[in-house]
Amino acid sequence: MHVLIILAHPYMGSSRINKTLAGAIEGMDNVTVHQLYKEYPDGRIDVKKEQALLVKADAVVLQFPFYWYSSPSLLKEWEDKVLEYGFAYGSKGIALRGKRLSVATSTGGPKEAYSLQGRSGFSMEDLLKPFEATANLCGMRYERPFLVHGARTISDEELKKRAGEYKELVMNLVKG
Repeated sequence: MHVLIILAHPYMGSSRINKTLAGAIEGMDNVTVHQLYKEYPDGRIDVKKEQALLVKADAVVLQFPFYWYSSPSLLKEWEDKVLEYGFAYGSKGIALRGKRLSVATSTGGPKEAYSLQGRSGFSMEDLLKPFEATANLCGMRYERPFLVHGARTISDEELKKRAGEYKELVMNLVKG
């Protein structure tokens, strides 16, 4: 199985969390890490190239920092352009059908902030519903998201542990 990681971090050079997660899977067989902000610094997405990457993949992981209850803007632009009618959905849009989709995201706040009783008033499951809906529309199987909370306060030891868990998740996707 081939796994495509769509990594969308506008400040990857200064990212502690996403840089560590990406480092954990670097060089893995049957895994492609595709950094959108590196590939498209001008924001001009090559739709056909991106669609070809998706067609080759059996599973897709959207990896990004959680910004204002969503993804960074280039990932949203990528979704709007690449997952077009006739390719990703619609009567002839079957290119992604049966593939797996997962989200790997990090939050600045602690886990408790993302609950009905927390500061956000919503669970992460609720906040990530648009990604699940996208998977459903495209005929993909939505996998349980991988979450790293407390980006500002997570210890190096805990981050290392979470990176190992991320590597395991990706290895399991490769295994099918």
